[in-house]
Amino acid sequence: MPQPAHIVRIPLPEAEGLEDDLQAYLAKCDDKLGLRPYVLLAYTGRPEKFRTFSRFYNQLMLGESGLSKLEREMIAVVVSSANRCYYCLVAHGQAVRELSGDPQLGEMMAMNYRVAELEGRQRTMLDFAWTLTTAPHDIGESNRQALRDVGFSDADIFDISDVAAFFNYTNRMAHGLDMMPNPEYHAMSR
Repeated sequence: MPQPAHIVRIPLPEAEGLEDDLQAYLAKCDDKLGLRPYVLLAYTGRPEKFRTFSRFYNQLMLGESGLSKLEREMIAVVVSSANRCYYCLVAHGQAVRELSGDPQLGEMMAMNYRVAELEGRQRTMLDFAWTLTTAPHDIGESNRQALRDVGFSDADIFDISDVAAFFNYTNRMAHGLDMMPNPEYHAMSR
């Protein structure tokens, strides 16, 4: 059964009417990804927010960090699992499958990261992201120290928190707009 056909439950502008820089960005997505992520299309009705979102996402997920791209994607999926965010589970689950070369890992991250046989460093990182999502008031110095004890620096702790916080935000946007993932993600990297 296919997922619903809408992108979001609010009207979106026609691509031809978008400002030149937004059209160029989406064309770059076509070239690099072979698709236009629906999350970006959701922001086309608010061009300045589109620009801010895409800059922040690229810096957060692709920029310099002590966290690997895979670790950042794993955080995205674990946060999205806690929030039951369909869009991000599908889209970022695909990224975990691709970056890890392991389709099962993407599924484990989406369903229950605790079943995955992860190294202690990654498990501690994901436990922190889960708690920061489900019970943020319970995060304390002992949680940060646990990250340090497995080799994360204070800059890494900032990045773990930043990625988890960002995906809590995007999950809420996806829920609020009833955002669907690109259907292509389902079959990719399997």
